[in-house]
Amino acid sequence: MLPRIHRLKKKKDFEKVYKKGKGFRQDFLFLKSLNNDSEVSRIGIVVSKKVALRATVRNLIKRRIRAAVKELIPNMKPGQDIVINTLTGVDKETDFKKVKTAVKELLLKSGIINKNKQ
Repeated sequence: MLPRIHRLKKKKDFEKVYKKGKGFRQDFLFLKSLNNDSEVSRIGIVVSKKVALRATVRNLIKRRIRAAVKELIPNMKPGQDIVINTLTGVDKETDFKKVKTAVKELLLKSGIINKNKQ
């Protein structure tokens, strides 16, 4: 579970990131980020029914992404609102190592973490 201060929860915050944020894609993940003028970065994760019909599978995918993000929080730049969407190509068979690599590469590509801070 992500620490409470690092969670993006309100619908209006998600909509703001979707409308004004900058997008990046890596493998089966799509990221939108936006500056939030605060001291912490907040992260939201979305897994749609297009990816998996069963809620248990969607929750499993979200838990894996959350765990990968949690390990990278200390390396993130502060003051970002981030929404990570899953695309088709990820399922319950996708192992954690692959998810972690995709999340890390996506955050590097977007500039949220620096190569020297890995």
